[in-house]
Amino acid sequence: MRSTTNVQTLFFAAFVSVLATFSTPLCGQITSDEDAFFIRRIYDKALTEGETYQWLHHLTKDVGARLSGSPQAAAAVEYTKQVLDTIHLDSVWLQPCMVPHWVRGENEVVRICQSAMGTVALDALALGGSVGTGPEGISAEVMEVKTFEELESFGEDVIKGKIVFYNRPFDATLLNTFQAYGGAVGQRVNGAIEAAKYGAVGILVRSMASGHNDVPHTGGMYYKDGVKKIPSVAISTNDAELLSNLLQLGTVEVYMRTTSVTYEDKKSYNVIGEIKGREKPDEIIVIGGHLDSWDVGEGAHDDGAGCVQSMEVLRLMKQLGYQPKRTIRCVLFMNEENGSRGGEAYAEVAKEKGEINLAAIESDRGGFTPRGFTFDENSKNFGQRFASAQSWLPLMEPYDLHFKKGGSGADISHLNDSGTFLIGFEPDAQRYFDYHHAPTDVFESVNERELELGAAAITSLVFLIDKYGLE
Repeated sequence: MRSTTNVQTLFFAAFVSVLATFSTPLCGQITSDEDAFFIRRIYDKALTEGETYQWLHHLTKDVGARLSGSPQAAAAVEYTKQVLDTIHLDSVWLQPCMVPHWVRGENEVVRICQSAMGTVALDALALGGSVGTGPEGISAEVMEVKTFEELESFGEDVIKGKIVFYNRPFDATLLNTFQAYGGAVGQRVNGAIEAAKYGAVGILVRSMASGHNDVPHTGGMYYKDGVKKIPSVAISTNDAELLSNLLQLGTVEVYMRTTSVTYEDKKSYNVIGEIKGREKPDEIIVIGGHLDSWDVGEGAHDDGAGCVQSMEVLRLMKQLGYQPKRTIRCVLFMNEENGSRGGEAYAEVAKEKGEINLAAIESDRGGFTPRGFTFDENSKNFGQRFASAQSWLPLMEPYDLHFKKGGSGADISHLNDSGTFLIGFEPDAQRYFDYHHAPTDVFESVNERELELGAAAITSLVFLIDKYGLE
């Protein structure tokens, strides 16, 4: 049996070995045991004294769904500004932007009114931005397609007067669920435009979800000048399977009634707070998420989680007494879901002021267990900057975090032309599309510890960028 002294000696030797690893220069960057200790303090503080979960509870349960132009979106602006004020930052302000104002109206009525099964009600949600059907609704025969090329092959003679049913599912073989989403979402975004070109009177779209269930998912869609606007509705994945099977048996007619309306744009705001840098205040590190959400559910994962994590970065730095070299700025963007007006406004103002946004990190992939960060290859000087970031991996790997090439985020993408290094926070995404744009995206679907781990991961990367820069 080892003596206590021998055990202590062995432990100390192992500990010194770990510190020596962190003290070794890596790819031109110098990291140290101080960095490892400080990152540990970030995690300890986030996991024992974190505020993210309480903030998210208020944002989701007391404010609720926050579609741009709604009273709830205005309440979210006021609430998050007040929270940032309580952190005692150097500056907190509202940045105006004009946003779309779309209202869903009454509950959608969508049902199969003629089929081999007779009448069947479908779980459905109008797509964001869609026109309504009119008070009487519409009834028409349904035809199914999976691609725009297939739609084109039918032509106007077949399509005119019908409801086009887009039924392209996620590719289940893709491990990256965002890649699977990207392969399917075009039918939702541009489906109405393409169908209307051939005389369709409406569209049904299979929900952008990775699983099979009875939950419909909404999401943004667009019209094009010169092409007739037709009503657009998403149905659950289970109902998409049912409808497809019935079409194999014979003619199917569907009745749709929606009362959606688009009003004039409304004034809203990005919410911004920052800690001024002590050495290089003109170099800004942005962290952010989008404050708006769809009008169904509570916008917990999309993107309440990203907002509270971004606010927590500043709070943790203040709590730890960290004085950044560079300016650390939290931006809660308005209107990512149906227009990206907040991201555009922030980039425009930054350009007008000649601001140097050195790096921008966006959290908009849910509040799940952190996996790492993706670095946007479209960023200026990508190779050199990515190499700098990779030199920090030994500090991040103890927390099971990776760095890899990939996308960043919709809101910060508007900063690309200014040379900003764009980074996306990447949590585990296997469950994300169970909640994305759906009534299931509620506070209860977010795990407190996973949310806090995400805030700690983002804070750690911000700390390293601030201390070492990107050159």
